[in-house]
Amino acid sequence: MSIHIPMARALLWQTLARNQIPSIGHKRYRKLHKYNVQSRVHEVRRFSVGTNKMDEDDSQKVGRDVSLVRRRPLSPLERISQLLPQESLGPEVEQLRDCNDDRTEESLAVTEDSNTLVASDQICESDTPIKEITMPQEEITHLSNGRTVADCSDVQSQMGAGTPSHMAEPLPKSLPRETMIEFGELLVAEFRKKGRVEFRKMFQLQEGVRLQSSWGTINHDDMAGRPSGRIMRTTHWAPILIRRPSLEDYVLLMKRGPAIAYPKDASMMLTMMDVVEGDCVLESGSGSGAMSLFLSRAVGSKGTVLSVEVREDHLGRSVKNYKRWRLSWARRRGGEEWPDNVHFHQADLSSASSLLAGRGFHSVALDLISPQLVLPTVVPHLHPGAVCAVYLANITQVVDLLDGIRCSSLPLLCERIIEVPVRDWLVAPARQKDGDFCTRKSPLSNEDKKDLCGVEEKGESANDARPFGSVPYISRPHPEQLSHTAFLVKLRKYVQ
Repeated sequence: MSIHIPMARALLWQTLARNQIPSIGHKRYRKLHKYNVQSRVHEVRRFSVGTNKMDEDDSQKVGRDVSLVRRRPLSPLERISQLLPQESLGPEVEQLRDCNDDRTEESLAVTEDSNTLVASDQICESDTPIKEITMPQEEITHLSNGRTVADCSDVQSQMGAGTPSHMAEPLPKSLPRETMIEFGELLVAEFRKKGRVEFRKMFQLQEGVRLQSSWGTINHDDMAGRPSGRIMRTTHWAPILIRRPSLEDYVLLMKRGPAIAYPKDASMMLTMMDVVEGDCVLESGSGSGAMSLFLSRAVGSKGTVLSVEVREDHLGRSVKNYKRWRLSWARRRGGEEWPDNVHFHQADLSSASSLLAGRGFHSVALDLISPQLVLPTVVPHLHPGAVCAVYLANITQVVDLLDGIRCSSLPLLCERIIEVPVRDWLVAPARQKDGDFCTRKSPLSNEDKKDLCGVEEKGESANDARPFGSVPYISRPHPEQLSHTAFLVKLRKYVQ
């Protein structure tokens, strides 16, 4: 049986098509290989004004690298149109290809701009030397904020060479009498956790020493030259507040011999005595020097304080604390000295008539076990109408004092017997166990309840910015309270 030649050719083409071109269904379910992602690194070289053969070669390399970036995958229309004869393509296909070419040119222009920006950034951030490009003064372009390139260079030179502009921290302006922290002065380190002071320590700044705590250490050298009131991180990344101590901090944290007069009681005694600058005050019972420091600040450089203590060890401790505070004050104030207006004496005030001879006092502060024994010696030197404030720990001592005044017939009037309670309060945002803020609950209508349910489903975190008054607070007395310290008795001298 013979087969015609045209029929044989048709069968041959059909066989080749079946073997070479898979069916559409086979293409649909075949396995697709993953793309091999290859990263290309393009080198950006520096260039300067002028013609040079090496520069031309580098620019040609950069052009070839950029041309690689311009390559993109062909669209289905472009693939099919390249397989078919160009003469058989209609005008519609030519129009679509022209539109695609225009879009391609726009995308390539954007790519060139981005590559130019990247190249300029790399050139600016590099450390290799660059040839200077001279520009005329009238061609200097202004920046968006109105400054020229020359102005920006001046700002960077002021901030310091090699220091990025975003890393330079502006130093706070110090007050006229305040200086930066320096070696030798006293500092206080505080660590707070959940509204409570977990760690507080007063120390003297020294070279090569570390601040030790249960939350890590901090080098003393890192604190020098910094402003007071700065939070520093320990080796365990705990935030520690480093600041200069106030007089209240110093009195509470200094070394003690006997018990001190607490700041709350000392402030009330100063109010009772109405101490002003220039007064002459008598103090009996120096103790650890707490009341002496408060009196020294109250009378100022024009006044004087006569502090009498019967025990030598107590007197030595009060003198050391007083001198240490004056030295630290001079360092923190740039040489300005604390007034040297306290004169310490070791004597028994009940038999120290010679010490008080020829002296008069605007007020008297007594911190003794039995103050009624020294009142006959003190009252003659007290100005008429002046006040004698007495610091007593027990109420039985108050009874003995009043009975002693009655028996001695002293011209003293007991105006007040008070106790100064101080209650610390804890005020903080109310939180749930998961850390979210509590919400205020009020009677709502059905529509409001639906809206509230929708808000709760979104899930608000504790870090959301809540408007003013939307977060409830808890307010209650602090669990750690200061107990009873002393009774204060105000005695005023009168004249019949």
